[in-house]
Amino acid sequence: MNYLIKGGLALLSDNGKYFTQEKDIYVSDGKISFIPPKDSEYEVINAAGQLVMPGLVNMHTHAYMSIFRNYTDDVSFDEWLFKRIMPVEDTLEREDMLWTNLLSCIEMIQTGTTCFVDMHMFEGSSCQAAAESGLRAVIGRGLVGSDINGDGRERVEQALREKERYESSMIRFALAPHAIYSCNEDMYRQVSDLAAEMGLLKETHLSESIGEVENAKAQYGRSPVQIMADSGFLDGGAILAHCVHLSDEDAELIRSSGSTIVTDPASNAKLGNGIAPVAKYLDMGINMCIGTDGVSSNNTLNMFREMALLSLMQKGANSDCTVLSADQVIAMATVNAAKALGMEGRLGTISEGAEADLIFLDLNASSLFPNNNVVSSLCYSANGSEVVSVMAGGKLLMKNRELLTIDRERVYSEVRRIQKKYFS
Repeated sequence: MNYLIKGGLALLSDNGKYFTQEKDIYVSDGKISFIPPKDSEYEVINAAGQLVMPGLVNMHTHAYMSIFRNYTDDVSFDEWLFKRIMPVEDTLEREDMLWTNLLSCIEMIQTGTTCFVDMHMFEGSSCQAAAESGLRAVIGRGLVGSDINGDGRERVEQALREKERYESSMIRFALAPHAIYSCNEDMYRQVSDLAAEMGLLKETHLSESIGEVENAKAQYGRSPVQIMADSGFLDGGAILAHCVHLSDEDAELIRSSGSTIVTDPASNAKLGNGIAPVAKYLDMGINMCIGTDGVSSNNTLNMFREMALLSLMQKGANSDCTVLSADQVIAMATVNAAKALGMEGRLGTISEGAEADLIFLDLNASSLFPNNNVVSSLCYSANGSEVVSVMAGGKLLMKNRELLTIDRERVYSEVRRIQKKYFS
């Protein structure tokens, strides 16, 4: 289906500064154009009173974990992960996880996310949910072990089977060793070689807690980042979640490699892991993006909430009201993410030929009204409830708040069943 989006305010950018402009937008074959398509029929979308902006990119999720929403809160990181979450994860069944992934897709669509980068542990479930929902996704099977031909082989094979079955214009794949405390240096080296051979993205958790950094130094005599560099994992760029605790040398290794840091402010704060010095990383020239992490530690997948928290926490932590402006935060959630995914100029922007991943916000929502500064409102006022319609790859996923690709009631019914199965 081709569309003409008419009567709305478009969020555009020029040299890193965002502005709004009334503009008709054509969507043809999943791409944005400002030129009427020749000999094509199109459906008119009346966007009067709405802001049309690039869809948000959530650069770090564990979509299956929606079942853990508010399951274990106000405990330490080690207590949360090793004693509360992992023991229950070991009992979860793959067939159930399609529904928890779909629940996450519902929340992401309803709050304006059109693309997510996932790390999961149940073969096929995240891929199937992304395909059914219509969201754009980069999927990584969480890898653990010391040898991809030994104890890590099964998960690597799962990852490659997923790629073979589900890869499409909307779903891409990454190799995703979980962390330095669940994979050793040899595993990272092997994964790096395989990713280079297959042309795949790489993602991992890195320097999330003080304990992780201290344990790595005790075991390897180096920081987690130095281990990543020595193993070749940073070569060609990697997607690095968290990076709360970096030395200056660590940060420079990441910058010089062209890797991306994905900050997860709500999760890092809630688990007591601290506040990453995002303003410092940006000043260094590191590509910075935003993720929510999983629902078990956030406890939402709402990128508008994350954007506000990020800016406010950085201003407070730095005692500087000028750091992390609305423009910078919006860029982190859109064009910076596109750069990390190798889609610069094609994602996260309303421009000729870009992917039609668009969200429509009600400018008359009480949280945005009056519209004194629409750009600022996206960082400091919006909460996700303003999203009325969502499009990914030129396909409408939600129109006037009606989900078009997911049966919400069926998903809720299945998740209620799953909740009783594991938590009653």
